[in-house]
Formats: sequence, structure tokens, C-alpha cells
Amino acid sequence: MTEPAVDENALVTSAQSGCLTSFESLYRMHSGRVHGLCLRLTGNAAAAEDLTQETFIRAWRNLGGFRGDSSFGSWLFRIAVNAVAARYRTELRRAACESNAPARSVQFDPTLRLDLQEAISTLPAGARAVFVLHDVEGCRHEEIAEQLGVAVGTSKAQLHHARRLLREMIQP
Repeated sequence: MTEPAVDENALVTSAQSGCLTSFESLYRMHSGRVHGLCLRLTGNAAAAEDLTQETFIRAWRNLGGFRGDSSFGSWLFRIAVNAVAARYRTELRRAACESNAPARSVQFDPTLRLDLQEAISTLPAGARAVFVLHDVEGCRHEEIAEQLGVAVGTSKAQLHHARRLLREMIQP
């Protein structure tokens, strides 16, 4: 026997009214995909756990502002991507302050055989986000543009940039 379909919109409306149980149901529905996205964007399990929690904390605080223009899942993904990007910017600033020099991207010896996940984790934040959302999650450029708050052309350019960088990293 199959379980009855859960009406996500009803859960969102109930959660917006302050129902914590409804928000917990939304968390159970989406936490796996949000965590997977954060893990792919950061390449770090501990950071992914923190960012998943940060995403849902931000979602709870801003739930009243969710208008339903996109799916709840797309809205959460955008919050997650923004949380990852904010952490990335903070780490770059911290690294720049500690080294007293501008932060630079990691360079690899092209003769090294790299794991794809490692290579993805070294991409610049914008290119990594678009690559993961498009090539891993299967999102269309229009969805990515909406989630990241960029133009569709920017999404396409970032994907091209990410693929080029990955080819350079993994080709002998």
C-alpha cells in the first residue's frame, strides 16, 4: 500500500503560520537533496552538514517571504547556494588576511590523476554552483539563473568555464 501524497503547498502554508511540525516535514522531504548539493558544492562533509543546517535555519527565518513564485525546493536550493557562496567569500577573505596576499585559485599539476569530486571542489564558486546544478542535478539554465539570481547567459558562460577548467585539470 502506498502512502498518500503529501501536499507540499499545504505544508508550506502551515509552516508559514508557525507550525513547526509542518516545517519538520518539509525538512525531511528536502534535507537529503540540500545536503547532497552542499556536499557537491563544498567537497567537505562537515561543511555540508553545517550548510544544510544553515539553509534550513535561514528558510525558517524567511519562510514568510516565500511567495510560491517557484517551487519550495528551488527556493531552498537558492538559499543553500547562497549560504555556500557566503561561506566561500568569507574563507577567501580570511585566507587573504592571513597570507597578506590576494587569494588565488589552487593550481594542479596536470599529470596528476584527480578524482572528479576533488576537481569540482576546486572550481571557482560560481562555476562550481552552475556545474553542479546543471550537470549533476540536471537543472535547466533558466532554473539555475533563478536560483542563483543571475542571467541565463551568465549560467551558460559559467558552465562553459567550469567544463573548460575541469578538462584542463583532468587531462594528462
